[in-house]
Amino acid sequence: AKLQSKLKLILTKYYLPMLQEAGDKQADEITQKAKLLLQPITDVHLYSSNIDDGLEKGDIRFVWLFGAIACFILIIACINFINLSTAKSANRAKEVGLRKVVGSHRINLIKQFLTESLLFSIFSFALGILLAALFLPFFNKLFDKNLSIPWIAWWLFPVMLFAALIIGVIAGLYPSFYLSAFKPIDVLKGQLSKGSRNSVLRNGLVVFQFSTSIILIISTTVIYKQTHYILNKKTGFNKDQVLLIQGTNTLGDKTLSFKNELLKSADIKNVSISDYLPVSGTKRDGNTFYKEGKMKEDIGVSSQKWRVDYDYMHTMEMKIIEGRNFSKDMASDSSATIINKTMAGKLGLKNPIGQRIVNGWETWTVIGVMEDFNFESMKQDVTPLCVVLGNNTSTIVAVKIKTTDTKSVIGYISSLWKGFAPDQPIRYTFLDESFANMYAEVQRTGDIFTAFAVLAIIIACLGLFALSAFMAEQRNKEIGIRKVLGATVSSITAMLSKDFVKLVIISIVIATPIAYWTMTKWLQDFAYRISISWWMIAVAGLAAIMIALITISFQSIKAAIANPMKSLRTE
Repeated sequence: AKLQSKLKLILTKYYLPMLQEAGDKQADEITQKAKLLLQPITDVHLYSSNIDDGLEKGDIRFVWLFGAIACFILIIACINFINLSTAKSANRAKEVGLRKVVGSHRINLIKQFLTESLLFSIFSFALGILLAALFLPFFNKLFDKNLSIPWIAWWLFPVMLFAALIIGVIAGLYPSFYLSAFKPIDVLKGQLSKGSRNSVLRNGLVVFQFSTSIILIISTTVIYKQTHYILNKKTGFNKDQVLLIQGTNTLGDKTLSFKNELLKSADIKNVSISDYLPVSGTKRDGNTFYKEGKMKEDIGVSSQKWRVDYDYMHTMEMKIIEGRNFSKDMASDSSATIINKTMAGKLGLKNPIGQRIVNGWETWTVIGVMEDFNFESMKQDVTPLCVVLGNNTSTIVAVKIKTTDTKSVIGYISSLWKGFAPDQPIRYTFLDESFANMYAEVQRTGDIFTAFAVLAIIIACLGLFALSAFMAEQRNKEIGIRKVLGATVSSITAMLSKDFVKLVIISIVIATPIAYWTMTKWLQDFAYRISISWWMIAVAGLAAIMIALITISFQSIKAAIANPMKSLRTE
């Protein structure tokens, strides 16, 4: 309670006077509603995604999401073990029959099959840890992460062993009871039950597998389309061929001379000096603005105020839709401003040119209105912005390059830089790269979803392969009779395939609303977003059907071309 009161005192002592100085009419109300909260330092990285502080952070929601996907893939693998075990039941049937004849009880057989399952699970975990260690450097490089396996942590191997035992028991439980239930007379005569009472469970498992895979396919498609939309959407400025030279404040009063020397090159179109750039992570300056004479009546508009030079608008190729740009011939432009369309609307300026706006003790005359553009992530709507003329001691110089031969231009700029700062290495990046970095996390999410989707599809195909083998094995006598009666290979293949296609169609029906709802929620994080089109779902569905047909075709054709005499010899 004492600490909370001290935090409240910080607001009233420092925050309230700042708002009052800015002329905010609601300063008292805002301060009363404001809260200062303490956050454990261990929570900062994963639980601060909604705090815009310029730091690179993670998001706990993605940790839970990818953890859930990993669990689903693990469940799919367990399902495969169940289906493969039951599909190979005929190979173990006579063993079970003979063991029962010589006196083995069902509980002994259950223990045997569970032990086999546990050994498989422990071996798989050991292999999985080795593969994780092998591929982790590649994963870190591909997804720009710095993950490592905590080999020295005391809990690692006990937890892995416990997980292996639990998964081994869960995966082996059903096959153990299923295989141990065979009757000796039936299995020794080759008359196994067709297992129709278990078909609902087996089919349900395959539906679960393919539903998960289809959800991942649809999600991956949506993420990639959204990323493509963001990176190619008209931004309101031209981010291409703009080189950003960093650390130019070290030039001091030589910065303007450096700019003039750059402009002497025929390959350079424009040069601007400003720390304020239309990408995240660069300088920002929030202020409250009022229409002149309305400070006592209006609440005010929160806006960014960027200090730029005369060539900024030309260098960034920002479009002025009303009024004019800054001019060196107009001395009055030192107190002039260009505002964006959103700010004009927020301030209620129907005819903005020539009107005056107030910010604290400064008054600015509007000389132009520029087209709106996103200077933050497109997860946010365009916010008010005004630009004013500033000084020439910024840390960034933006160079608009004419030619596509950027290598030679960079060489020229580097040699010029050495003349101005011989002891300071040049540092630069491109504006389009900085823009793309704003959405690097979205791109990495798409890549991770793709990896998960491919893995889930492969595992699901193994499960479908197991079930197709099981069904072909159970229907071998029926297939033999049909062949004797004149059925063709293609008709038998179609007969065996249609049941699996039905399962995939059921999976599509189940997966579609889940994927649609999930990705709609994800897209709501973006102020500018695509809509989920029908073709995204159709492509995922058709891909699932094609993958299923390719997977089961081997077992279907194998069963269709088999000699009917082998399956009918006991008849």
